[in-house]
Amino acid sequence: MNLPDSWHGDWTGLSFGVLGLGKSGFSVADTLIELGSKVTVFARESTGQYRDLLDVIGADFVGSDSLGDFQTAGDFDVYVVSPGFAPSHPVVSWLLANDKKVITDIDLAFALRDKNSKIAKWVLITGTNGKTTVTELVTHILNSSGKRAVSCGNIGNPILDAVREPDGYDYFVIELSSFQLHYLGAIESEVSAFLNLAPDHIDWHGSFDQYFAAKSKVFVGTKEAIIFNEQDPKTLEAAENADVVEGCRAVSFSVYTPSVSSVGFVEEFLVDRAFLPERAGQALEIASDTDLAQIGVVTNHLKANVAASTAITRALGTAPNVIRQGIRSFRLSPHRIEVVLVSQGITFIDDSKATNAHAAAASLAAFDSIVWLVGGLLKGVDPTELIVGNRDKLRAAVIIGSDTQVLEELFEAHAPNVPISVIRDTEVMATAVAKAIAFAQSGDTVLLAPAAASMDQFKDYADRGAAFSAEVRKQVIR
Repeated sequence: MNLPDSWHGDWTGLSFGVLGLGKSGFSVADTLIELGSKVTVFARESTGQYRDLLDVIGADFVGSDSLGDFQTAGDFDVYVVSPGFAPSHPVVSWLLANDKKVITDIDLAFALRDKNSKIAKWVLITGTNGKTTVTELVTHILNSSGKRAVSCGNIGNPILDAVREPDGYDYFVIELSSFQLHYLGAIESEVSAFLNLAPDHIDWHGSFDQYFAAKSKVFVGTKEAIIFNEQDPKTLEAAENADVVEGCRAVSFSVYTPSVSSVGFVEEFLVDRAFLPERAGQALEIASDTDLAQIGVVTNHLKANVAASTAITRALGTAPNVIRQGIRSFRLSPHRIEVVLVSQGITFIDDSKATNAHAAAASLAAFDSIVWLVGGLLKGVDPTELIVGNRDKLRAAVIIGSDTQVLEELFEAHAPNVPISVIRDTEVMATAVAKAIAFAQSGDTVLLAPAAASMDQFKDYADRGAAFSAEVRKQVIR
């Protein structure tokens, strides 16, 4: 069936099955109830804040996501799938096999984007790493320019909450995960960015090719500019094959000297060779490494994120001086190559947000002599290349997480000269930090860059990073 394509259409009488009851799942239910639709939510979790609120707003609830309970509950006009439901989930498999209409909260938000007279322009951002930082920096720069912008989507702020904001926005800056993109239908954005690609979430998607296919959907339907990474051939491949609106430009970003139609760096200067008439022979200075240093440690990862953010905001017409001031006043969210403290020549860095090998590689590349805290849930990704590529700069490795045996065997096979300590204590972070301190010497960096998810031993990456920082401050003599 075809859904209404406006907030002001007739949504009454439609029935929706909503899979999942996190922030986004509840925002879907709340929005649809406001529109007059009938809503039934399916989730394993049967207690908590959102469960209680379903009763308040008048949505039905089934405390199960098993296929049998799902089928017993009846048929619905449309099913809204939360990112936590993988394509292999029995309910999702059944929906797709039976040609049911399946959408995401992003699809629903696009249909409802005209709630206010001020209709926001959409900016889409994805990538294996850096998407949260780029989303936040783009939003910050746009707000610094006098526009009204909001970060939403996978970043933790449901997009439907932004749609229902009474005053409206000029821009939705939307972080999209591969999970969301996998299910996403046809939408249009002003600018879209594909930052990078490396193996991740293979257990969810089933293969690297499927992961790449999901990420590549970010470019579909873009009107003004698609932004890709000059150092990442997969993002170029996605750009070359993108189904965009006629007249849409392709613009790259780089951590090196930019080609024509690119944003990059000439020595210590960030420059634009894309959005000026004389780009064939000239470059426009935007900022310097000194400006970037106001954000944090100037790594190639940070430079790539800033270059991408600059390309996006220049494509939206933002002036160079506004971008520079936005860069200077921006601050990273915690747990992203964050200096905890420096003591006796040893620097302690919290990069708990490095939840995959690609992100960890960016951290490891920034330092010369490292005591590495690594491990967690590997998500089906093989970290062999990461270990081999960085073994010569490792003073030692402290291994944590549920996949310790896998990592221990890889270090023994591929980095036998690197001392390792495998932590199996219940007080995992206290013991891990103590071991790291014992290994470290003056000039070293003790680096938490786990290359793995955290949910085996911690609530999330933030909880893991906070535990590391707290133990460092507790144990280090300053």
